[in-house]
Amino acid sequence: MTEFAFTTEFDVRYRDLDPLEHVNNAVYATYLETARLEYLTAVLGRSLATGESVLAHLSLDFRRSVTFEDSVTVAVGVTDVGGSSIRMEYEIRAGGEVAATAETVLVTVEDGDPTPVPGDWRTAIEEFEGGVD
Repeated sequence: MTEFAFTTEFDVRYRDLDPLEHVNNAVYATYLETARLEYLTAVLGRSLATGESVLAHLSLDFRRSVTFEDSVTVAVGVTDVGGSSIRMEYEIRAGGEVAATAETVLVTVEDGDPTPVPGDWRTAIEEFEGGVD
């Protein structure tokens, strides 16, 4: 498991399960979304649910099933802050094991067009992460 500066925990809900009693693959993306918003709220001191960024990329690799009995932890970290993008990595952990790894790229926008990542966001992320590329 990789060390991350931010983690959050989730309870698996009955509605998260598929007919095989595993967490449905789409729910993993919901776990990532929730963890991403919690991370950004904690680090930036504000919610980004206001349309200041859009998800431009999502990649998700599954390693093991998650079941109703599992407790889920999502670890999040920023690996790069570009001109108008923020690259994030994740581990979804269940039962003390890595259940999935993921990467997303957010693009900061204004009126639907890419805009530079605000300087205060960049500073806050770099300070929280101890430096990023």
